[in-house]
Order: sequence, then structure tokens, then C-alpha cells
Amino acid sequence: MKTAISKEFEAIVGETNVMASEVDRHTYSYDAAVLDSEMPSLVVRPENSEALGKTVKLCNDNGLPLTVRGAGTNLSGGTIPHPGGVVVLTNGLNRILELNEEDMYAVVEPGVVTTSLATEAAACGLFYPPDPGSQAVSTLGGNVAENAGGLRGLKYGVTKDYVMGVDFWDVNGNLVKTGSRTVKCASGYNLAGLMVGSEGTLGVFDKLILKLIPPPKTSRSMMAIFSSMKSASETVSAIIAAKIVPATLEIMDNFTIRAVENFRHAGLPTEAAALLLIEVDGHPGQVEEDAVRVEQICREHGASKLKVASDAAERNAVWQARRDALPALAKLKPTCVLEDATVPRSKIPAMIQALDEISQKFALTIGTFGHAGDGNLHPTILTDKRDHKEWQRVEKAIDEIFNRALELGGTLSGEHGIGLAKAKYMVLETNSGTLDYCRRMKSVLDPKGILNPGKIIG
Repeated sequence: MKTAISKEFEAIVGETNVMASEVDRHTYSYDAAVLDSEMPSLVVRPENSEALGKTVKLCNDNGLPLTVRGAGTNLSGGTIPHPGGVVVLTNGLNRILELNEEDMYAVVEPGVVTTSLATEAAACGLFYPPDPGSQAVSTLGGNVAENAGGLRGLKYGVTKDYVMGVDFWDVNGNLVKTGSRTVKCASGYNLAGLMVGSEGTLGVFDKLILKLIPPPKTSRSMMAIFSSMKSASETVSAIIAAKIVPATLEIMDNFTIRAVENFRHAGLPTEAAALLLIEVDGHPGQVEEDAVRVEQICREHGASKLKVASDAAERNAVWQARRDALPALAKLKPTCVLEDATVPRSKIPAMIQALDEISQKFALTIGTFGHAGDGNLHPTILTDKRDHKEWQRVEKAIDEIFNRALELGGTLSGEHGIGLAKAKYMVLETNSGTLDYCRRMKSVLDPKGILNPGKIIG
């Protein structure tokens, strides 16, 4: 039976865009994090800006917790709804509103899929660099909310580096306009910067203005094979110390290599203890010079073999293999816990050693891969959450992973956000004064606490 509040939402978004069945509510009760699901009371799908603003206001007027959801690929519980709250879907807000070739920017709605913008930009001779592993399904609103990264983060930065402006709805249904279409903008508070990484706790995105850049003229991809993770990780530090900034500099351990090869049959060397996947790009002369130097550094640090991609097909096969790391590992056990510990680049060898120690200490299988060039590792624990004794060891191992990362001067998250999963650790990276400041700010902007409650700051 329809409730009075569901009828009010129907008046705003249309009857077919309000979902209250148990099946629909269960579908949107969880995301990609290994956390318990929570059932919302309603799922609402606005299809235009006005309907989105009215939806936010109706939630606030009735004190209904509101969680915005794009594709649900979040790995830290950021899109798990508050029990009994409302999930607001953005897949009806999926239009690229403007793609300006002359001034090199795009204006998009939050439900645009990341790859869709990248493809449209490429067709116009432009480049949108952020490339999270979920880019084929993840949405740009989610990317901005989580400050998503990706394989190209080392050279090109992460999502925040491409956000020129954000229009968003506050809890009262007022549209707040931030940033500009200009290269420089110093008008008022940097509210766009505040919204990046806010995980839906401060406002609801309406439109995003995103920077585009010229694509690199050429690139060269290579695979370096090592007999130990130690030598591979030391090579990463040596490449960065040599003042070379590859477009991508990825690492995979032997366990991950074998899992990916079984999954994809990409021709990876399963005997290798570690792989570095490296791509340099830019002007042809610079690419040639950097590639030669990178090869030299790899050999100096123990690479037993170097293979350079001979054509685009071979290059794409290698990078697809890297993107397959998570799904390949996820097939091996019922539960796959992907973490996001990030350390200063010079501390990569120490963090890899720490992960090996943690794996042995807690008798757990941990596959390690990630964006070694920017210090962002993805230790992936393979387990079965139904095994309560093992899960207790997993939880202790996660605590230790974050503690070791912070001891090395690192951070809790390089690109996955804090969400529910890491909120309890925030005081360790910051302090109580920082969290109190954030809570006071949120209490003013969201006095009823309806915007994605429980995320980031608890």
C-alpha cells in the first residue's frame, strides 16, 4: 500500500520512478564494500534538475535520511543507505550537457558514466584522464563524491584536479552554484573543492563542470619482470627519484599475476614474483628518452626481462589484464576485501614488506597490486566472512594495515573514500579537533543530519 510520503515523491518524479517493493529496496541496500546491507524505505529516481531539488527538500522537510547512488561501485560503504531512509538514484540524470572544444571543458549531470565522457571527449580530440577501475560503470557524480583516482593518477592526478565547478542542492532545496567555466576562478569560498570527496554528506550534485586536456601525442608501454616484490618496489622508488613521471606505474605480486592469468589468459609470466606495468607518454622525443631511462633503471634494480608493447592491441591487452586484478581475485574466495592503503612513494618498499608480515602474522591470503607510482596499494584479502574465526583475524589485519600505513606517513584512502568502513580510523589520521570542526560544519549545513548520515565522520 502506498504511503502518503510515497505519493508526494510520485508527484515530483512520476509514479514509475518511486520504488518501494522489497526487491527494489534490497537491490539498493548495499554497494561493493564488504559491509552489511541496510534496507531503505523508498528508492526515488529523478529525471531532471527540478525534480532532484524538490526530492532533496521533501526528504529534509520530513527528516528522511537521503543517500545518493550512482552505480553502487563504492568500496567503502559510501552508498549503503541509512535504515529506513531514501535512496536517490542518478541514472536518470545522465546527460552530457555541453562539451566545449574551444575552452576544453564539459558540463555533465551526475549520472553520466565515466567512460561515456572519456569517449565523447576523445571523439573531439580531447582527453579526460581520471580512470578508476570501475570507469565502465561508475558515474561522474560518484567519482567527484569520492575523489576517485585510477591508473593514470601518477602523472595526471585524480578527479579533484579536473573539477572546475559543482552546482548542488542544499537540504532546503536551494541550488548552490560554485566554480566557473574559466581556467581561473577566485570568486568567494572554494565550495567546489569542499564538495569533492564529501561523499554526499554536504549537498546533492546537480551539474559538474569538468576540465578536459589535449591528449598525449604518443606513448610507450612496457612490462618489467622481477624475482622479488622487494626489487620491484625499490625500482618504483628509483624511477620517481630519477625525476621521471610515467603516466602509469603499476605493480602486481605473483599471487595476483596467477589469478589474472587464469581469469584472462593474457600471457602474463606466471613464474614472476612481481611485475611492473609502466607507460610513459607525451611528446615523441620525451617518450623515447624516458622509456630508455626507465628500462635502464629496471635492469639496474634486478629486472630479469623487459617487454615493450609492439602495438595498440598488445598495449591494451596488458592494461586490461591489470584492470582485471580485482575481478580475478574476487573469484577465488567467497569474500574479497579490497583495501586502499596509501603511503609516500618512497615508502612503497616498506609498506609491501609490512603487508607480507601482516599476511603471515594473521595466516591470511593477501594479493597485492595497485598504483605503486603514487603510493596507492590495494592489498586484497581473500577470505570467507562466514568463517567467524578467520573473519576476526581479517578485522585485526585491516586494523594493522591502516596503522602501518599511517606510521609510514600515509593515509587511510588514496581513492576509495572513507564511507562507513573507515570512519572509525579517521581520528588516527587527523585528530579529535579536526573531526569536531567537520561535525560543526555539517551540523550547520545539514541541521537534521539527513545527508548520507554516518559516513566519513560517523
